[in-house]
Amino acid sequence: MYFTLHMKQVTFILHSTFFILHSSFFILNFSLYNMIDYVKGPIAELTPATATIDCGGVGYLVNISVNTYSALQGKSEAKLFVYEAIREDAWTLFGFATKDERTLFIQLISVSGIGGNTARTMLSAFTPAELCDIIMTGNDKMLKTVKGLGSKTAQRVIVELHDKVSQLGIAPTLFGESGEKENASAINQEVFKDACEALKALGYPPAPVAKVVRAILKDDPNASVERVIKMAFKML
Repeated sequence: MYFTLHMKQVTFILHSTFFILHSSFFILNFSLYNMIDYVKGPIAELTPATATIDCGGVGYLVNISVNTYSALQGKSEAKLFVYEAIREDAWTLFGFATKDERTLFIQLISVSGIGGNTARTMLSAFTPAELCDIIMTGNDKMLKTVKGLGSKTAQRVIVELHDKVSQLGIAPTLFGESGEKENASAINQEVFKDACEALKALGYPPAPVAKVVRAILKDDPNASVERVIKMAFKML
């Protein structure tokens, strides 16, 4: 009787231990993957920092960037792509008007020293396209204008994400050497994007490509993609 009881106790302990370990593993890994891909429904409340989306009678409080806030203004319904930030003491949802913005957010928080709120601030200061261009061109001067982002962290963002953002396919918004946006009429952004993508596909590094193509289009705004590529070959 004692032996049987003892074995039952051991079995119970083993099962309990397995359950606890399995649960812990689930919680630890849950933060790596989104269970919620997006939320869609009427906008119950909207501020520059948060949006409450009514999904079947349940209000999801979602942290948003200023870019997403601008995209939602004037709308009665919204679809926000979600990133779930899970900690022991909090379960926070970040929402984005586009998948590009969410993808860039995930890249940003992969950098040591960049948390969810800092990444959201960066995406509020710049559009995803602008931020990609800043990183690809190594413009730490512009990055340091973001509140709470120091020189070392700005450099780390550029070093760690330089090659990654070039693979995202987000069309860049051009910045000049001074950090100011280039006049859209002076540079054909569609040609800029197509020429850059073609040159990168041929193996040229993103940062020099962007700089050279920008210079070509600044001198000759009406140049075709083919002409830009041929001229770039001579300069890269």
